Amino acid sequence: MTRSTYWLEHAWLDTHVAAGVAVDVADGRITAVRRDTGAPPPGAEVLRGLTLPGLANAHSHAFHRALRGTVQVGSGTFWTWREVMYGVADRLTPETYHALAQAAYAEMALAGITVVGEFHYLHHAPGGTAYADPNAMGEALVAAAGEAGIRITLLDTAYLSSGFGQAPDQHQLRFSDGTAEAWAERSSLLKERDHLRIGAAVHSVRAVPAGQLATVARWAEERRAPLHVHLSEQTAENDACLAAHGCTPTQLLAEHGVLGPRTTGVHNTHLTDEDITLIGSTSTGTCMCPTTERDLADGIGPAAALQRAGSPLSLGSDSHAVIDLLEEARAMELNERLRTRTRGHWTAAALLRAASADGHAALGWDDAGTLEPGALADFTTVALDSVRTAGPSPRLAAETAVFAASAADVRHTVVGGRHVVRDGVHTLVPDVPAALAAAVEALRG
Repeated sequence: MTRSTYWLEHAWLDTHVAAGVAVDVADGRITAVRRDTGAPPPGAEVLRGLTLPGLANAHSHAFHRALRGTVQVGSGTFWTWREVMYGVADRLTPETYHALAQAAYAEMALAGITVVGEFHYLHHAPGGTAYADPNAMGEALVAAAGEAGIRITLLDTAYLSSGFGQAPDQHQLRFSDGTAEAWAERSSLLKERDHLRIGAAVHSVRAVPAGQLATVARWAEERRAPLHVHLSEQTAENDACLAAHGCTPTQLLAEHGVLGPRTTGVHNTHLTDEDITLIGSTSTGTCMCPTTERDLADGIGPAAALQRAGSPLSLGSDSHAVIDLLEEARAMELNERLRTRTRGHWTAAALLRAASADGHAALGWDDAGTLEPGALADFTTVALDSVRTAGPSPRLAAETAVFAASAADVRHTVVGGRHVVRDGVHTLVPDVPAALAAAVEALRG
């Protein structure tokens, strides 16, 4: 049995900041949390700053990391951005996808992220031909996460049409399995591992015909797996759904059994009051991705109303315009301030829960996201002496982390008791910037 002890100068224990906390770890799990220890115990690893539960990035498209900077040139809409995205998707192979994902996941570890929910729909070769291993692209992502030292929930995504009643276009052929039944057959070949959970996703109501939604939902239900879906990200999607089915996307999902406590709607931006009630009453989760939603000019979703209705909130970096879960947490609050012109919709504690425990739950990792005995030993430490965080009292460390710190202030990341980031340096990927630069350069058109 592998044992170790970490001594946390300050620790966030769900409701408050505690000083001098010793965390005992055995075989990747926390076995004891000892408070008010004073000095570090002999042999303990000392983590100076504020230690939080590991952060959960509940929505990622790893290959979008290659778009950073490129899509910030000029103007346009989500739909023009999508054409640039397709250009990158067309050039990916299992090998180049692995290299890019490994670097992107290492960047996440440097940002304090210990688990990623990868919304994966890039399944086949260009033109739709299956690889010899039909899950070669998914396996590339799984291997990349393991090599970067973080956990992954592979949300294998059904993507079958380009719009209501429309066949996939030339770019989307490599996304499609043809039918939901064929998607389910391929997805069933994936096997969980220590760092891997398998989930499912409906790309969107425009990408999965209504008659096939229940097949995806049933696949997830039989496995008690997470099920995610892009939901009402764009008003054009809502309008097309109304024209095709006479109802909103949320209502269509409800009619076909997609909503429920293991389901998470991603974005949930343009909802009616009835939609919000449906989502909340079924305990369907909401994953907000504020940096992407503002980067793509999507709009501000009704996160506060959704939570009041009963929808648990999680956070994701989505297109990776930046990878910074602290920024996502603060942006959710600040967006709501802009929308309502009032302050204080979530406490720092509530935002940290969305970024940690509730994000883990949305990805099927109910045994992570807290600093307590029995939980996976996944945690991250934010410096309290940087130019952004120096000054406030340690008792306000949670507020400082959420409203002032950034990913650049992460000093340590521990996953399963293993030090993946130490003093701001990744221990498994020695030069993350160089790895990112090389992976992105390999995909330039």
